[in-house]
Amino acid sequence: MHRAERLAETLKEAVAEIVGFELEDPRLQTVTVTDVTVSENLRNANVYVLVDGDESEINDALKALSRAATYVRQQVALNLDLRYAPQLHFARDTVEENATRIEEILDNLSTKENFEKGNEENSL
Repeated sequence: MHRAERLAETLKEAVAEIVGFELEDPRLQTVTVTDVTVSENLRNANVYVLVDGDESEINDALKALSRAATYVRQQVALNLDLRYAPQLHFARDTVEENATRIEEILDNLSTKENFEKGNEENSL
């Protein structure tokens, strides 16, 4: 495992703990850290999060995370004893949303296919 991958996994755990337990912003109660990717030079990290709620709640949570990024970075540096903690960039994780949308499309196609088969059998 490369150093960036090891750091990403460690950062994921540390950021999840800080966001989940140390930040007292009510907009962050439904935030789940799903993944972290770290640049090769270890200076930047993208933190992917899932937020339950409607679009405005998601945007509010992302704004709150952006404002708290400096504090989270400082806490990560202290907790992990890092000389240089990467800059944290919070982003919405859309993988689960995309999977749900694809599942709905496949269900609709399956339902349409079954409907068309039923009409063909009735016309014979």
